[in-house]
Amino acid sequence: MAEKKLNTVRINAGEWRSRLIKFPDAEGLRPTPERVRQTIFNWLGQDLTGLNCLDLFAGTGVMGFEALSRNAKTAVMVEKAPAVYKAMLENKITLKAANAQVFNIDALSFLDKNQQLFDVIFLDPPYGQGWLDKVLHLLPAHLGQQGVVYVEAEYALTDNPVWQVFKYSKAGNVFYHLLKLRYD
Repeated sequence: MAEKKLNTVRINAGEWRSRLIKFPDAEGLRPTPERVRQTIFNWLGQDLTGLNCLDLFAGTGVMGFEALSRNAKTAVMVEKAPAVYKAMLENKITLKAANAQVFNIDALSFLDKNQQLFDVIFLDPPYGQGWLDKVLHLLPAHLGQQGVVYVEAEYALTDNPVWQVFKYSKAGNVFYHLLKLRYD
């Protein structure tokens, strides 16, 4: 039997500009569209030199690889699905992404065990499963003082006592936001 062809998504900019990330079909896996990634990295600034990034529901890993391509110090990518995790490991090898750390673990377990502080956290959980309610309140313990959280969701987020939405847009049915901690 022939091996099933993998899907691909292209890295937008930086060292690995135009390189393809390969990934298998998986339930709920929705790679962040190229146009949305361009906007996010415009919001973050194109050069992420020295920043530590966490891609908590990494899926394809494209957000973490984009960050590394733009000089992030590290990108920690967390993915529970074994086949998707395996594809991320293969992409790490192909790109020679020495500063990528890839974990095959549930997001809540990772947050419980990890004590590292991150400058940017990418959060694009599966829709319709209440993941934002489960993890957003845990992220302040993992975010550096000037850190930001990128959130992709099926609905618009609003300010609350913990988080301030300081950038927001929508593409199709996807709402995407940059959040920062409220210190008032």
